[in-house]
Amino acid sequence: MTTPAKKLFSFAVKAIIVVVAFGFIYHKVSNNADLAQFRHLILPVKKSSVVITLTAVIVLMLANWLLEALKWKYLTRVLAPISIYTAVESVFCGLTLAIFTPNRLGEYGGRVMFLPPRKRVHGVFSMAVGSFAQMVITNVLGTIAILWFGYRFLHPPIWLYLAAIIVGAVIVTLFLVFYFNVGWLVTMLNNIPFLKKYHRFFGIMNRYHSHELGNIMLYSLARFAVFTFQYYLVLHLLIPQLATFPMLMMVLILFFIQSILPSLDLLDVGVRGLTAGFFFHFVTGQSIAVIAAVSSIWFINLIVPAIIGSVFVFKLKLF
Repeated sequence: MTTPAKKLFSFAVKAIIVVVAFGFIYHKVSNNADLAQFRHLILPVKKSSVVITLTAVIVLMLANWLLEALKWKYLTRVLAPISIYTAVESVFCGLTLAIFTPNRLGEYGGRVMFLPPRKRVHGVFSMAVGSFAQMVITNVLGTIAILWFGYRFLHPPIWLYLAAIIVGAVIVTLFLVFYFNVGWLVTMLNNIPFLKKYHRFFGIMNRYHSHELGNIMLYSLARFAVFTFQYYLVLHLLIPQLATFPMLMMVLILFFIQSILPSLDLLDVGVRGLTAGFFFHFVTGQSIAVIAAVSSIWFINLIVPAIIGSVFVFKLKLF
């Protein structure tokens, strides 16, 4: 393929990605009754409170993805060092591709395309380490929240609750032990004959030592704190009488359930809404407000960044 043909093909692919992403976004947002409900619910709220809260949530959204960019930059140190600006570009570009791909798989492609060609497959496994760290945080805290929920609202027999605590402790321990020994996964993959020849790609996970894995988890924990605080701000705006601790526990459960369900980003808001509606009804009767809050945060955290990322799609180097 000649150079002009490559450029034309590359531009066409990028344009198609952007058009598809915007088509998905328009379809979902224009038909989202929960977002309309959110606009209706904030009408009686003091305007200054709405402006301050939404401004804070948007700033936190930027902080969230900046932290993710810093984590990505840290992860790529063992591959090919990138600047913070390139890390930001790749993160937002990945969000645009994630918006219409199952389980956010497009996010991997969007990010690694900003790495040197020979390092892109390695980058997928480096990103997997970062995703694993985020999953560990979500599942560890989610398990604790589920145990609290069972004790507070389900009132199981003491023997059953003690068994649940033991199972929860085992799950938490396994997550933490396996994460800080991610090299075990490399060993497991090496023992599969047809995968062993690809060791040069997945072997990159062996290059993250315990202190580096600890730093990656700190980035993940900081992100978790940021988007938890976003939920607190919006829920407190709509349901000021809702007690803080139960609210936060329900948010942790929401994240936990969301992390274990396969989804498409644009359909994910429905899953979040149903989950939030079910669990939050134990602490408040304002289920419509809860679902509206979830939808507004989904829009700010995923749709807005995906729109921003469309600008960076045209910087992808396909050849």
